[in-house]
Amino acid sequence: MIWILVFILAVALFFLPQWWVGRVLKRHSHEREDFPGTGGELALHLIKAHGLEGVQVEATEAGDHYDPVDKMVRLTPDKLEGRSLTAIVVAAHEVGHAIQDHNKEKTFNARISAAKFANVAQRITPIAFWISPMLAFVSPAASRVTLGIAVISILASTLVHLITLPVEWDASFGKALPILEKGEYLNEQDMKDAHTILLAAALTYVAGSLASLLNVWRWLRYFRH
Repeated sequence: MIWILVFILAVALFFLPQWWVGRVLKRHSHEREDFPGTGGELALHLIKAHGLEGVQVEATEAGDHYDPVDKMVRLTPDKLEGRSLTAIVVAAHEVGHAIQDHNKEKTFNARISAAKFANVAQRITPIAFWISPMLAFVSPAASRVTLGIAVISILASTLVHLITLPVEWDASFGKALPILEKGEYLNEQDMKDAHTILLAAALTYVAGSLASLLNVWRWLRYFRH
């Protein structure tokens, strides 16, 4: 019974926030003739205004993000060329990450380091899970050690999720919203809607962290038996 509840909770944590953020973004994705520029143009303006030398903006199909290696704010075409509230808010959020990088903020750098470790760990995980059952016939102890390595790899992924939370929250509510408010880029109602957009996006990271912790708990419970 408990496993059914865990499964339902995991599914809810994964799909419900994604569904909600999708609805929120879509609700504010219509073009606004009263906006003087696109999301891409705002990103370039903010990059210049904050002295982020070397940072560029380009289109991507891989989802909106900031690349600290290439110093690139990447926006999907609808954000780069769109004049919607979603485009404006997302552009400001990604520039917020560029500001974190420019300021060499500790949490941002910690996430980069953790992500590199997690990428290596993710390659080890499927190998460990594949080898563990075969080792069980030869050495049960070795099998459990191998499985332990796999769980440690999962923990690395969980660590990235946990570090990501404060980084994303700061990019949204410590950078993007204050920038939009101080620069008077949006009216009062749009600022409220911008807060809703960023909150919805933040909750997807919260849900991801909870789901990851749930996965770790499941494996730790297995080891206790």
